[in-house]
Amino acid sequence: MADITIYHNPKCGTSRNVLALIRNTGAEPEIIDYLKTPPTRDKLLELIARMDVPVRDAMRQKEALYGELALDNLALGDDALVEAMLAHPILINRPIVVTPLGTRLCRPSETVLDILPLPQRAAIAKEDGEPVVNEQGVRVDAR
Repeated sequence: MADITIYHNPKCGTSRNVLALIRNTGAEPEIIDYLKTPPTRDKLLELIARMDVPVRDAMRQKEALYGELALDNLALGDDALVEAMLAHPILINRPIVVTPLGTRLCRPSETVLDILPLPQRAAIAKEDGEPVVNEQGVRVDAR
């Protein structure tokens, strides 16, 4: 199903969980390993705009490089932050999922359930065992 795209890092547990939730609908998304195939400037700006988040929120602020490059300096404007993400794609927060129902930064992973066009087909848990969807395909309330 080409109408779902995930900007994915296969080394990231949250990203793997989101991919599993997408596949649990029966859909096979377009998977973009953004570390190997980073988005263009225009695509990155489009994704940020569609997510409707500040540029800084689209960054992995816990990434060591974020501090090393002094990107925590609040005087830095959006252009400088975008340039840093383009130069160092590891700074792009993940996973970003695009569907006909919206574009989201899917952290926590169950955020993806809000924008999937198809229902969940089976029970599924995160890699750590936390249930996300029950046997009826209904989201489990984590509260």
